[in-house]
Amino acid sequence: MKPLKIGDLTATVPIVQGGMGVGISLSGLASAVANEGGVGVISSAGLGVIYRDYSHDYDEASIYGLGEELAKARSLTKGIIGVNVMVAMSNFADMVRTAIARKADIIFSGAGLPLTLPSFLKSDSTTKLAPIVSSARALKVLCRRWIEEYGYVPDAVVVEGPKAGGHLGYSAQQLGDANCTLEHILPEVVAEARETEQRTGKHIPVIAGGGIYTGEDIYDITALGADGVQMGTRFVTTKECDASAEFKQSYIDARKEDIEIIQSPVGMPGRAIHNTFLEKVKEGLKRPKNCPFNCIKTCDVTHSPYCIMMALYNAFRGKLENGYAFCGANAWRSDRIVSVRELIASLKQEFDRKVASLR
Repeated sequence: MKPLKIGDLTATVPIVQGGMGVGISLSGLASAVANEGGVGVISSAGLGVIYRDYSHDYDEASIYGLGEELAKARSLTKGIIGVNVMVAMSNFADMVRTAIARKADIIFSGAGLPLTLPSFLKSDSTTKLAPIVSSARALKVLCRRWIEEYGYVPDAVVVEGPKAGGHLGYSAQQLGDANCTLEHILPEVVAEARETEQRTGKHIPVIAGGGIYTGEDIYDITALGADGVQMGTRFVTTKECDASAEFKQSYIDARKEDIEIIQSPVGMPGRAIHNTFLEKVKEGLKRPKNCPFNCIKTCDVTHSPYCIMMALYNAFRGKLENGYAFCGANAWRSDRIVSVRELIASLKQEFDRKVASLR
């Protein structure tokens, strides 16, 4: 595996651990990945619930929580620590400002196009910016806006395919479209990134994610032009993952047919593990009484079958009767809990075996 270089940052292992909220990837998982040479990522989604003992004000608790998680991660590793901030979050600006002020190495931002992201940087900011896109067209639009308005070229770009976990940047129809596979989209995104490089003189590493599970997958996707990969699902069943034991076990117990596409209250399709909670939602037995957090801009409590924040928080804590686990398309392949070190070592071995088989 070649190192992943993002500006002056170098990940000796070209793996970005996907940001997983609510609470699935916090300082514990992120620091463990960073210690093995990858890019560890803290999810900023839902920190206001996780840290509500600090304050019952969701926004205030979120700012405090992100600062705490970054400080914990820094105490555990000297490696690369990023923060994932979803554009759809109502406290997007607060989370971006906090990540920059606390000197996160890089911000990954998707669930919408982060068109204003560079506006939060100050003259002495060191944080890198990496948008998450689902098409070359989206990258083109974003680069044009960033360059014209801020004179800023993305430090990296993540392209997520339709096999990713959680909220997806695709319509339900696109999820089954052969023209929307990661293998089809990636070369187009790489070409767009290279074109922008030629115009600006700045290298934009392309990181591909969504359904990447083995070292062989990493080889195949880098052979298509990716500089690195993003993996979320594989890191859930690690000892260091911040989720509850029950959450991790739901991955191990899942069968292929249990992985389903749901319509999230935030107005986007999502991939999750089927359970009794989701059955009750389909039967119309769930209905939120109010919106306690105002966490997602596009979530309308008057039409939502449940509060997604509480559902994901309950799952994080292991109360899956009142929530569910988001996952990638290959979550059913999980069969045991391993350490992050063991996982990355096995990915390297699989990658090397693939290279050797081609000689």
